[in-house]
Amino acid sequence: MANASKPRSQRLWYRTLQNIHLWVGLILCLPLVVLGITGSILVVDEELRSLTGDAPAREVSGAPTDGPMQPVSAILAAARAAAPAGTQPGFLVLPEEPGRPATVRLVAARGGDRGGERGGERPQGAAQGALQGAPAPQGGPVGMLSIDPVSLVVSGGANPAQASGGFLRTVHILHGNLLIRDRSGRELVGWLGVAMLVLGVSGLVLWWPRPGRWKAAFTVKAGARGVRLHRDLHGAVGIWSLLVFVIVSFSGVYLAFPQTLGAGVSSVLPARDLRAAVTVQPVKGATPIDVDRAVALAQDAMPGAALRSVSPPARPDQAYRIGLAPAGQADGAPIATVFVDPWTAQVAEIRDPAGYSAGETVIAWQRPLHAGEGLGPLWKWAVFLSGILPPLFAVTGTLMWWLKRKARRAKNAERVAALAAAE
Repeated sequence: MANASKPRSQRLWYRTLQNIHLWVGLILCLPLVVLGITGSILVVDEELRSLTGDAPAREVSGAPTDGPMQPVSAILAAARAAAPAGTQPGFLVLPEEPGRPATVRLVAARGGDRGGERGGERPQGAAQGALQGAPAPQGGPVGMLSIDPVSLVVSGGANPAQASGGFLRTVHILHGNLLIRDRSGRELVGWLGVAMLVLGVSGLVLWWPRPGRWKAAFTVKAGARGVRLHRDLHGAVGIWSLLVFVIVSFSGVYLAFPQTLGAGVSSVLPARDLRAAVTVQPVKGATPIDVDRAVALAQDAMPGAALRSVSPPARPDQAYRIGLAPAGQADGAPIATVFVDPWTAQVAEIRDPAGYSAGETVIAWQRPLHAGEGLGPLWKWAVFLSGILPPLFAVTGTLMWWLKRKARRAKNAERVAALAAAE
């Protein structure tokens, strides 16, 4: 009796999984398509920037200025002078090559604050990699300024909306939080990422071929039409792209819920919280070192490393956070973070990817993997292509459902007609 009921239970389980895959895809196809397309655009944002007019500072203010980069303190001072009332520089990202602008994230000024990195939306270009191991969000950014690090010319004026506007910025916000400015937008995107993971895993189970059908499952049958064409295309494209699709979806969920997924990863592969700030002890009566001295100490601690980012302390009990890219490191790969105590003028901690545990490595790579960075052009274009898969899956999946539904209705109509004729 148990053996007889087993096939029935298997069919029920398979049908349930089919329905979950179908209705999740149909109901969420539009927002998933939006996420996919905007993600693909952001992967190639540098290539598109000159075509959209969303130009960096060197293009807005004329030819790039030749010469050595100004001290970090001068760049931050220029940003502070251009920042609107009630805002201040919170996070500086230095260019990776000459002729490119530095990017300064503006945050809401607080009494007594000297600025600090406060998590939030992913910046463009070099800022993406610089945020590896960034601290937990403490308040949303209110704008971005681009500054020529040689001439200190600020693009976009003093208006943060103008400085951070443009087509690509809108695409960025749409992808990051669906244009919903509060935290609920980021969480909604995270749950859409969970839906993508559900579709990917359930799709793999539904695709799994019977014995002897493996070769056909990876291809589209020549001359296929109708439901067969869409089913073959849906399945073949899905299986060939599944690994990249799952990695990009999982990393997107991590970026939306870093604390939750970070704790989950740490429970399996022990890891520190790379986003946490280092606490220091203020010295009464002492004067903290300035940002240039902190940068020099960090560079002395990692000779040959290139300066990528600087985050001044947000509070007196926090250290400077200096981002450095070790020599020979691939563009976009996780960078090292050096924490400098402003009161004792000493390096408080170094978080170097070369010394990360397995769990810390997994966590640190989530942002580069999602952005198509750190693994060369092949990975970048694989991630780009993964973003155009949701539209393909939406079209083929919807057409399969519609054609099958149409065929069932036609068959039912024939059956009713046959019964009427028999009477």
